[in-house]
Amino acid sequence: MRLLVTGGAGFIGSNLIELLLDQPEVEQLVNLDCLTYAGHLANLRAVEHHPHYRFLQIDLRDRDAVHQALIDFSITHVLHLAAESHVDRSIAAPADFITTNIVGTFHLLEACRGAWANMPDGRRFLHVSTDEVYGSLGGEGRFTESTPYAPNSPYSASKASSDMLVRAYHQTYGLPTIITNCSNNYGPRQFPEKLIPVLIQRSLARQPLPIFGDGLHVRDWLHVRDHCDALWQVLHRGRLGETYNIGAENEWANLRLAEWVCDLVDELAPQLGGNSRELISHVEDRPGNDRRYAIDATKVRTELGWKPVKDFRSGLRETIAWYIDHQDWVREVSRGHLQPIPVDAVHPVALSLLG
Repeated sequence: MRLLVTGGAGFIGSNLIELLLDQPEVEQLVNLDCLTYAGHLANLRAVEHHPHYRFLQIDLRDRDAVHQALIDFSITHVLHLAAESHVDRSIAAPADFITTNIVGTFHLLEACRGAWANMPDGRRFLHVSTDEVYGSLGGEGRFTESTPYAPNSPYSASKASSDMLVRAYHQTYGLPTIITNCSNNYGPRQFPEKLIPVLIQRSLARQPLPIFGDGLHVRDWLHVRDHCDALWQVLHRGRLGETYNIGAENEWANLRLAEWVCDLVDELAPQLGGNSRELISHVEDRPGNDRRYAIDATKVRTELGWKPVKDFRSGLRETIAWYIDHQDWVREVSRGHLQPIPVDAVHPVALSLLG
């Protein structure tokens, strides 16, 4: 395999690259990333000198550069993760979601169609998407691969559109594509604007923990390393033209999740004095906020034998411990991209912990 990973400097991408470089099938791995606010080479320091690894700073919206990268490195397999992915940002400024997630995916599909024309079989294009394309569930049931799409935010609409493009290129041109739709990921190196890192960082700083609405919105949580293992299995053995839903059947209401984060911060950082649950505050719900997500991962489990191995409580504890131990990383990737917590509003003991 000569792999191209798009968005490899991000949260899921960097964890995936670490896994892939250990696989004997991988002859070359090229990481294509334009290094927006959520992509950082700091995520890849452990592999930057690996003999099979190359980094290219290219924007998917640059059609010619994307095509040239496939040609120059004789790419045989693509793992397409690059995307704008934060719902709140999509509500405030949707344009980047349209150009990156839809137009960028179109450019990548076109590049593969051109580079792989008249090539022998064996090429594969795996498009990594989200369960948010399915919309909102009620109190019962789970999303399956046949669930109709019903996106409710500019982010999920842009991902749904890119999914449809990938499907169309398989049906129309015979491009060897596969789609995965995953549930919410968590783990080390997630950019600190997402829910779990926000809860961790604000708990450490003794700042209010904002929870949308009544806090009973339910999400299905999947450890990033389990997700990466599933992506490798799908790339390696998944059926072309198919969609695979990836989830851990691990549903929790946001309020309950916040309480667990608080309890674990109190355990792992006792010098802060405990009582982190008192920091939880409810804020106005965001527009179009889906009530519940839940993935039915039967297909990927039965066809490919994949199953998650990370227990949520232990995985959450390890994640919080990672953030506590890597505040230098948090400061580095947040600089200039996130509103800093005012120093004069942080508890003195928390300041020493946050550095």
